[in-house]
Amino acid sequence: MKILVTCATGFVGKTLLPLLAEKGHKIIVLTRDIKSAQVRLPVACKIIEWSSKKTLTHIKDDIDTVINLCGENVASGRWTSKRKQAIYNSRIIATRNLIDYFRNNSNPIKTWISASAIGIYENAHVADESAPTGHGFLAKVCRDWEEETFKAKELNIRTVAFRIGIVLGFDGGAMEKMLPLFKLGLGGKISNGNQWMSWIHVRDLAGLIVEAIDNPSYEGPVNALSPNPVTNCEFTSTLSRILKRPSIFPVPGWVLKLLLGEMSQLLINSQKINSDLVKSLGYKFIYPKLKNALKIICDQAGHTLAVEQWVPQPLDKTFSFFTDPQNLEALTPEFLQFKILKVTSSPIQEGTILDYSLKIRGIPIHWQSKITECIFGVRFSDMQTRGPYLFWHHTHEFFEKNGGTLIRDKVLYKLPGWTPGDVIAHWLVRKDLEKIFLYRREVIAELLYPKTET
Repeated sequence: MKILVTCATGFVGKTLLPLLAEKGHKIIVLTRDIKSAQVRLPVACKIIEWSSKKTLTHIKDDIDTVINLCGENVASGRWTSKRKQAIYNSRIIATRNLIDYFRNNSNPIKTWISASAIGIYENAHVADESAPTGHGFLAKVCRDWEEETFKAKELNIRTVAFRIGIVLGFDGGAMEKMLPLFKLGLGGKISNGNQWMSWIHVRDLAGLIVEAIDNPSYEGPVNALSPNPVTNCEFTSTLSRILKRPSIFPVPGWVLKLLLGEMSQLLINSQKINSDLVKSLGYKFIYPKLKNALKIICDQAGHTLAVEQWVPQPLDKTFSFFTDPQNLEALTPEFLQFKILKVTSSPIQEGTILDYSLKIRGIPIHWQSKITECIFGVRFSDMQTRGPYLFWHHTHEFFEKNGGTLIRDKVLYKLPGWTPGDVIAHWLVRKDLEKIFLYRREVIAELLYPKTET
């Protein structure tokens, strides 16, 4: 099945795309920045540049399903007039332009799946999806968003709008901001802590989207939430127990209102939203309880970078290219001033030690790696034994696909300096790693794609 996904480089998309790929779907991604998408998407797929403000004209594939995750992050800054307009337009205008394209396309699609949010409801307990909508800014955004979304039904497309609550996961979503504070012992309840939090783990949200592709029972608005909402007090105490840290620094509601203005309602409002419809549709939650969801998040040892690239070369030739240490210098950008100092065997094999020098932001570094595994034509792994990271493990995997080779890289890394060091440095480190892997991608394409005669 050919599936078109918008905003796939975001928090949910990075979990969703591997699940789609595992099922054999062909993925087409719409993005504003093709280059950055190449190193932010965890799977190799077709990427099409598109600004959500512009009319879409150039999809050549016959799409079966659209998964529309478009939308500016509502929690990334104070809601100024300009910010509110960007939040609104990124959902409503983008959805309208996307549907207009398929309205004029002769190849009908089968399923339209869109994000929405529980912000559509009043600040109260909600029985089910038929509950009345609210009157504030978020409610208007969601209501208008769904109004545009359900215009897809006019095209005889089965349409689903997942009303999503607080999405929990590692390296993104609400936990990206909360976890460092709680690790430092600076966490606490918000306001009086009695407000309800309706949440879902990102893996379950991605799972629901995947199920909705094939299950015709999914239709209309669906509350995408764990069956077990909690109060803010319960959330705070559960997270602090898992981390074994105190949570004695409450944040008064008036302080949030002063600092965040209207946006503070995201943290203060109480929403206990019913998810019986999802249960009746037969979805089995992987993380139905908060304790298990938070434990799997808190147990993450470090950060992950996952990328894929396909090359039109046989597997044995591709594997040999990557296990030749001399090619490391060609694959490393000049700004790192990378030089190999010593290699104990070539080609590399299990137990090979590699010593090299480089500069990270102008600081000289001596890096030593050990090849911990090497299976010809399958994978090899290197682990830092001396270097700038607290932990670094890079696995290279190779698969025969479409007459060529799919190269899959997965890097697990942890930064020094405990939580403060990680918070301060990770944003810069992630940017640098993306630059390095983007350069590497371009060199691989240049070296491993057949040369065409002019």
